[in-house]
Amino acid sequence: MAEYEHILVKRDGDTVTITMNRAVRRNSLSADHLAELLAAFREAGETDATGIVLAGAGPVFSAGHDFGDVAARDLMAVRELLRLCTDLMGTMQSVPQIVIARVHGLATAAGCQLVATCDLAVAAESAGFALPGGKGGWFCHTPAVPVARSIGRKRLMELALTGDVIDAATALDWGLVNRVVPDDSLDEAVASLLERATRGSRASKAMGKQTLYAQLDRPEADAYALALEVMASASQLPGAREGMAAFLEKRSPVWPD
Repeated sequence: MAEYEHILVKRDGDTVTITMNRAVRRNSLSADHLAELLAAFREAGETDATGIVLAGAGPVFSAGHDFGDVAARDLMAVRELLRLCTDLMGTMQSVPQIVIARVHGLATAAGCQLVATCDLAVAAESAGFALPGGKGGWFCHTPAVPVARSIGRKRLMELALTGDVIDAATALDWGLVNRVVPDDSLDEAVASLLERATRGSRASKAMGKQTLYAQLDRPEADAYALALEVMASASQLPGAREGMAAFLEKRSPVWPD
């Protein structure tokens, strides 16, 4: 994997771990940091890995946008920064791998956006989540987009308008994360969930992930129309054929991909 200044990238078996490594800046998302994350996800997406873990070094998962970077920009440059961030979020959801957030400490603003954008998320009991712009001067408009799609309107309004931190247990209850575990069990829980989420045919899983996102916000009839065509096409994949044959022959499947 490539070498970066602000992140660490490591492959272990079928899993690529991307670790934000700006602990001294609370893993805040400067343009350079966002560009490296985007490049790393694109690079990982082109590999035969089945899973990607997004983690943060130091005591904070991510404090969101780097205000030192933002404050130095004019309107056009801020738009460019936010487009870069949006490109990252879209890439995380478009790569064929399952992307899981490993969350410890605080995940605020665009850091919370990262968590909501990941396919799955496991949080340590020490984790906290916030859209703090609601009590400041720069409202969390773009971070609220994926958060809204995870937790629903009333909870989004509370999180975005108050700016208050919610604890990991509340984030679990609201649907922002999948699991909450003791801090010393975080790595084990991430690996366990990722292992279960990546089993089976890789091609089938990649098509499934992409179709889930494509149909998620469509009207029901449109969602069915899309899902029907994709599912019919997917029935011809080698993995689908092998899965059905193994079921009918009462044996364990041997996945071709």
